[in-house]
Order: sequence, then C-alpha cells, then structure tokens
Amino acid sequence: MPADEFTLRMSFLMGFFVVLSLFVSRYFRRDPMLDAIPTVGFSDPILSYFSALHFIFDGVRMLKEGYQKTRPGLFKIANFRRWMVLAAGSELIEDVRKAPDDVLSLIEPTIEFIQPEYTLDLLNINDQFHTDIIRSKLTRNIAVTFKEVREELIMAMDDFMPMSGNEWVKVPILETLQRVICRATNRIFVGAPLCRDYDYQTLNLTFAVNVVKFGLIISLFPEPLKPIVSRLLSNLPSQIQQEIEFIRPMVEERFTKMEEYGDEWDDKPNDMLMWLMSEAKGVERSVEGLARRLLTVNFAAIHSTSLTFTQVLYRLLANPEYVEPLRQEVDAVIKEGWTKAGIDKMHKIDSFLRETQRIDGLGLLAVSRLALRPFTFSNGVTVPAGTLVSIPASTTHTDERIYPNPDEFDGFRFAKLRESGEEDTMTSRYQTVSTSSEHLAFGIGRHTCPGRFFAVNEVKALFAHIVSTYDVKFEEGKGVPRELCIAGLRFPGNSNVMFRTRQK
Repeated sequence: MPADEFTLRMSFLMGFFVVLSLFVSRYFRRDPMLDAIPTVGFSDPILSYFSALHFIFDGVRMLKEGYQKTRPGLFKIANFRRWMVLAAGSELIEDVRKAPDDVLSLIEPTIEFIQPEYTLDLLNINDQFHTDIIRSKLTRNIAVTFKEVREELIMAMDDFMPMSGNEWVKVPILETLQRVICRATNRIFVGAPLCRDYDYQTLNLTFAVNVVKFGLIISLFPEPLKPIVSRLLSNLPSQIQQEIEFIRPMVEERFTKMEEYGDEWDDKPNDMLMWLMSEAKGVERSVEGLARRLLTVNFAAIHSTSLTFTQVLYRLLANPEYVEPLRQEVDAVIKEGWTKAGIDKMHKIDSFLRETQRIDGLGLLAVSRLALRPFTFSNGVTVPAGTLVSIPASTTHTDERIYPNPDEFDGFRFAKLRESGEEDTMTSRYQTVSTSSEHLAFGIGRHTCPGRFFAVNEVKALFAHIVSTYDVKFEEGKGVPRELCIAGLRFPGNSNVMFRTRQK
C-alpha cells in the first residue's frame, strides 16, 4: 500500500475514533443532576456539540449571557468532553476555593489539557517538587536576585532593539518581549551565559508552544491511541534531548563540586538548576530528569509573563496620558537606586498592571476543577462526578457591583484604593500579587499561581525600565491590534511598536 494512502487511512481511522469516543462519552455522562442548572446554548446531547464549538470562538459573549441571567449563581456550558458548570458570586466561588482536592481536582483538568504523560513526560510525574521550589526558594530569592534580573532585562532590551540616537526604531513587540522575558527568566533558572544563547531561548519558547499544541491534539484521541499519536506527531522528545545537551556540562560540573565540597562552596550558583539539583531524588536527579524539570518551569513562566506584559504595553500606548505620572513615580523611587524594595513602592506601576489583568487577562475562566465525586454548593445544588467546575473570571472582573464603571480602564484604580484610608489594614488586598473572589488573575486558594511573585516583580521591573528609558508609540495610523480569544484563552495580537531613547 502506498505511504500516502496508508497515512490517509490512518488519519480517517483516528478521526473516526475521536468522534465516536466523544459522542459515547457525552451520551453516557448525561446526569439529571445537571438539569436543574440553567444552560447557555443547547442542552440536547447532540446539539450541545454546536454550543461547545460556539464557546471556542465566542466565549466572552456566552459567559456574559450566563452571568447576567443567573448572577450570582450557577450556569452550564457544554464542551466537547463534558459539561462545564460556572460558579459566579463570592459565596459560590468560596465553595470552590474550600473544596478538597479529592472532591474538586486541579490536577485532572490540567492532565486533560496538556497530557503531561506524553508532552512534559516527567520521569516521576507524581513528584511535583519543582512547585515547592518555585513557591519557596524562587520567591525568597527575588530581592537577592533582583540585580541580576534587571541587568539581564536591560542587556536584552539593548541587544534586541538597539537605539540609534534620537531615531525611532520599529520593534516587532511580541516576539521581542518573548525573547527578553525568556532571557531574564533564565538568568535565574540557568544563569549566564546560557540564558543569552539564542538557540537555548528558541528551544524553551517553542517547547512551551508545542506542549499546548500536541497536548490538545493527543487529548482528542482515546487512551489506546494516545501513545501511537504521540510517537507519530510529536517532536517533544527531540527537544528534551536538546535541553539535556545544553545543560549536561553544567550539571556534571556542579555534581562534581557537590561531591567534593558538600552543600557549600565558593561561588555556588543561586539559581533554579542548583535548587533542583539539591532537592531532586532518584531518577529526577539525573541530567535527563533535571532537563525535563527545567523545560517544565520554563513552560509555566515565559509565555504567560510575556503575553501579560504585551497587554500592559498596549494599554499604555492606547492611554498615553498615563506616561508622565508613571515616569514621575519611577523617577522619584529610583533616586535611591533600583531595588526590589523600590519596585514595591511603585504603587501606580503595580495598579496599572493589576487593572490590565482585570480587563484583559489571559483567560476567561479561573480555578478550573474536575469533580471526582458529587459536589454540593452552599445553595444546595449538586453537580455529579465528571463535571468541570470553573469560575467566570472575565465577567467577575467586569461586574459593576464589584468595580464602578467596570468597562472603563482606570490605570490607577487600585493605587487610589490603596490611598483611600484603608492603607494600614488592607494594603495587600490591592496589590497585583493578591488574590480574592473579586480578582482571579492568578487563581484563588491552595493552588494560587506559585510563581506570581517572581513574574509580577519581573513585569514591574521591565515596565518601570521602559517608562523611564524610552518614548513609545504605535506606528502611524496603527492602534491596538485585535486580540485572539479562543477556547477561553486570550492572546494579544502582534504589532510593531516604535521605540526611541526618552527625550528629556
């Protein structure tokens, strides 16, 4: 049989199994418990597939419809695998936050989304020690490593967008910011000079995209076919091998010094790789295990931070009246030097970031959990096992009962709240890193994003540097590019942005 014909037949067969498995799983998961919950779109098991498709491209409107119809309350929307129940309002959000992991699981929907067994392929997938390192050592070392991060941010900006006197320079902003963030982040993950290696940056940037892409493709197939699909389509194993070759010399040298000098030696690196080497056990202590962990933490760190910063920059360009007051704040603070403590004093910079997250954000949903057994909300409604439970973040963030004039961008909204008389007792409530049932950008509860302190500090440092160093504008006749919102995720559009050295 010719190769092309074989490939065509295999594709058809796999496609048939995808459709059949989706239909069967939906049909046999029908549960009368869900009938009491209002539906946005179709409720019929067959027609609901049209609603699932509709949500992929029109999620903003569908969430708004459900929120306005039931708030605060519960509503449901179909997706291709199961029903998704949305919990709106502080009391129901609190129910989700307090639910134990063996009832509402974070891990299960994450596994469905990125299929880590076939994408990240950690040697011991049940050992999540890297999360504890992010939560503890990375966060505790933010002040200590601030000088290095800022140094790398500035060097990367200079390298990727060199200025020429007073001339405007056109910069493809999304690609450039991804490179800058990747380089600065890896200054603390693997140190210099590896963080400056262009091929190493490319590996980490493309690996993150491929994890999502291949995870989505693999998730469409029934379990028996997933290993076959992974071997046929995925290039992730070769990328993992590239990471191994990049870090092997560093790992072997460091292990040699650990054996010779013990826990401490002169010039012992203070970076993610060293922390992983110190904490890893068993197979995770191998070069291969460490390579996979590094790729995993990069996957979690780079794109979310660079996309968030792109949204922040677009907001500044669309609202140039904020440039001068932001500059005044930065200039006043840095008179005493660039430090982590100084960044913490930049309340307007922080507020601008938090307000951008409120209106734009990277996801329409927050705190997605899979019910492992029936779960009853405080209003008495029970959802069956197998239901996806989530919070409509985008509609919560634009609820007029929570935020006055919610559709209006007010860059200093939270700075003004911090200065409103509640400063002594409520200061932390309005910081970007703070989470609540009213602000869900980083989730809520036990599984709040562990790397948010590092990411926010990095974004604020870069934002303050750009504000104080450059004049920025869109190209003549251009504005904020249209964002792509697909399957509940938001992606800012790419655009050229004009930079020049600040004119004083």
